[in-house]
Amino acid sequence: MSGTMLAGSVVLYTRIPSLTKYYMSELKLELTKVVTQMVPSQIDAVMPELPSETGLPVPGSVKSPF
Repeated sequence: MSGTMLAGSVVLYTRIPSLTKYYMSELKLELTKVVTQMVPSQIDAVMPELPSETGLPVPGSVKSPF
């Protein structure tokens, strides 16, 4: 029984880095999907509408300093 526990502990201890790397990559993938879906709707909500017509021309009396 002690040998089994020792062997199981050694196997688990040696597998922790690969398991951690696997689950971190899965988490990054899911977060990327969620953020990719959220960003376009957030950008659309913030962007103002484009004007449909322009204003009056600038009068000739206003001179550019350049």
